[in-house]
Amino acid sequence: MKLAALQMISGPTVTPNLDTAARLISQAAAAGAQLAVLPEYFPLIGASDAERLAAREVINHGPIQDFLSAMARQHGLWLVGGSLPLVSNNPAKMRNTCLVFNPQGERVARYDKIHLFGFHKGDEHYDEAATIEAGDEVVTCDTPLGRMGLSICYDLRFAELYRHMGEINLIVIPAAFTETTGRAHWEILLRTRAIENQCYVVAAAQGGRHPNGRMTHGNSMIIDPWGEILARMDKGEGVIMADFDPQRLADIRTRLPALQHRIL
Repeated sequence: MKLAALQMISGPTVTPNLDTAARLISQAAAAGAQLAVLPEYFPLIGASDAERLAAREVINHGPIQDFLSAMARQHGLWLVGGSLPLVSNNPAKMRNTCLVFNPQGERVARYDKIHLFGFHKGDEHYDEAATIEAGDEVVTCDTPLGRMGLSICYDLRFAELYRHMGEINLIVIPAAFTETTGRAHWEILLRTRAIENQCYVVAAAQGGRHPNGRMTHGNSMIIDPWGEILARMDKGEGVIMADFDPQRLADIRTRLPALQHRIL
């Protein structure tokens, strides 16, 4: 089964971002992808807090969700919808949500980002908790590849999240890592999550200079259970692909049964 990670440089307006996503999904599908992952904030990034809140959708209703369902159905693939803004319990905030659609266009999973990014260095300042309401549920879903674990960006730093998922064959990580933190930690963390969970990782990133001047790290990757990078893109828009090999997954877990050796 072919996996695809889609890398974007999203701007502050939804419609052109959806157009770009549609083009990349079509490209991945034409190359044989059966599961495609969009990046975090693929519908808009760099918008003001007010604009992000205005773009919130109610679950199962809205143009972004309609788009994701239609793309999955049109191309007959599993589509991990990066993340999009949904309404929250707090009217002044939003949920940063990853939705998964099956090839029939049906939503089969919802994950609300649990860990909210905060970073302060000189003029670089991020505080997601100011406008985002954190999720509180660990989410996996069944796919033809086996169980898939859902996470978003900053979640990557918290190994315990993935342990709570149990045995999983694939982790998806839509992200918009900053260039500062990504350059230091992104690859190390991705390969670590693949190695310690003995599973494939598909990390779809924002990657480049956004209209508001923000620089995201990019470096979307697909990594195998041994920690080997199978595909990678530095900056820019595009698609990377690699094969999910169930035999390699089984062989690694048999030769080094670390998951069975867990005690704590």
